[in-house]
Order: sequence, then structure tokens, then C-alpha cells
Amino acid sequence: MKKNIVALVGIVMLTISLGFSQAKKPTLMVVPSDVWCNQNGYMLTFDNQGTQVKVPDYKRAFQENAEVLQVISQINGMMAERGFPLKNMESAIKTLESNAAEDNMRSSKDTGSGVSESPIDALKKVAKADIIMQLTWTVNKTGPKKSITFNLQGLDAYTDKQIATATGTGAPSFSAETPVLLSEAVLSHMDNFTGSLQTHFDDMFENGREIIVRIQKWDDWDGDLETEFGDDDEELGVIIEDWLADNAVKGRFSTTDMTADMALFEQVRIPLFNEKGRAIDARRFVKGLSKVLKNEPYSIPNKLVMKGLGRATIILGGK
Repeated sequence: MKKNIVALVGIVMLTISLGFSQAKKPTLMVVPSDVWCNQNGYMLTFDNQGTQVKVPDYKRAFQENAEVLQVISQINGMMAERGFPLKNMESAIKTLESNAAEDNMRSSKDTGSGVSESPIDALKKVAKADIIMQLTWTVNKTGPKKSITFNLQGLDAYTDKQIATATGTGAPSFSAETPVLLSEAVLSHMDNFTGSLQTHFDDMFENGREIIVRIQKWDDWDGDLETEFGDDDEELGVIIEDWLADNAVKGRFSTTDMTADMALFEQVRIPLFNEKGRAIDARRFVKGLSKVLKNEPYSIPNKLVMKGLGRATIILGGK
């Protein structure tokens, strides 16, 4: 009898162990931070509706600074050793170049305007990583000795919320190269850092990924969010809230603002995967609401606009 109990306990423990070992891991991408790019002269300036905006020039950083590739490869290797799948930033940049060529030939049907998108939003969209690891590092020199001070931030790619951080200064060395110094400095922090990443991802897997949904209307549309539909004369704003309650994970979302002309829903939790195991993003999720509004009994033409990975806007009244 005791042998049977021991055997049963062993099977249970093995099952639990296998369950944890097969748990889904978040996909990651390591990028040099805006601060590092600015300090080292890898920035672009562009006009955003009259405002001058500086953004990182990742392509030039990779082409001109071999240290960037070495340092990011070092961090990639440390994460891979801990079972975290990684997206290669250099490959993502090459895909971006191909997409940029297409975007340069694309314009709005109505206004002829070009596509406006920040480089980091474009990079996130191409990489489709769950978490962006933003890395800043500085080489300190004291006489012949060198050390590394680093700051590693894990950012949710959809919300830009910081969900993990590690910072510190490594031991000084006479001869070690920068990537080796960085590896030594980061090593003691890595397990806590990856633990925070996994905890955040486990929460997303259980409770859904967080996005923002905004509803707006074109000026020339004669309806609004107070327009009533159906036998119950239910207002359109309430109908949209009911759809979110039915389709968000565990019905979780917050109505931050609601007027006749606009609505803002934050902390909308969407599933990571559908019933077929395919990944779901904000665009695919909100597309469902867009289709419902286009069909009977509402018959409201609308336009779905994305900003980054986690912000979706439906504009009511036309394309």
C-alpha cells in the first residue's frame, strides 16, 4: 500500500513538473533604448503635424556600431538559455525596410496622405513580440579598468507598461570586452528579471492581454452613441459595452469615458489565442465588433484604425 502511495505521488509530481516545463513562454525582442541611441547619435528627426519628433535610427546603429549587435546577441543568448523565445531585431529591421517601400507607394483614398507610424510601433508590429526588452548600457572607465552600468526594462508591447526591470554595475576589469562585461553585470539579476516576465505573461494567459478601444464618429454621420436600436430602444453605447462584456476575457474592461460622440474603453482584456490556438491581436479582436456594427440591425459603416499593437479605434459613419 505504501509503495502504491509513493508511486502515485511520484506520478503527480512528474505531471506537475512536465506542466511547468511545457508552459508557454512570452516572445521577446531586445532593442537599444532611446537614451542609448540619443547618447550615441543614432536618432532621426521628422515632422509630426508641425512638431519635430526625434526617434531612434535602429538601422544605422546596427550598420555602424558592431557593439550593438554583440551586446544584444549576448542578452539574447542569456534569455534563450532560460527557455524564452526571441525575435531577432536585425531581421525585423530588414522586414521593416521592405514594408517601408510598400508604404511609400500607399496613400489615403480620400486625402492622398501617406502612412504615419512611429519606428518603434512599426518594429513591434513586424516582430509581434509580447515583451520588448529595452537595454541601456554605459561603459565606465577608471584608469585602465572598465566596468558596465546597465538598465534593462521589460515593457509590455501592447501597453508600454513596465513589467520587469534590472539595473546595476558590474565588477571592473582590465581586459574584458563590453559584451562580456555586460553579461557578467546582468547575470546575477537575470533570474529575478525572467521571473517577473513569466509572471506577467502567466497573468495574460489566464486573464487576457490588455488593450485600449476607442469609438469615434465622423462629423457628417447623423447618428451617435445615444442612437437607439431594437425593440428595447437600447443606446448604441450600451450595445457596444454589452459586446465587450460578452467577448472580453471574463468580461473585464473599464469604460473610462462615454459621450454622444465618443467612447473610451481601457483595460480591455482579450484572449492571447483563439479556440484553434492561433494568436489574437487587438486588430483581430476589434474587427469582430466592427463587423457586428456593419451588419443588421445596425448597418453602420465604420473604419477600423490601429495605433501600435494595443490601441484600436472604430470611427462610425463611413470608411
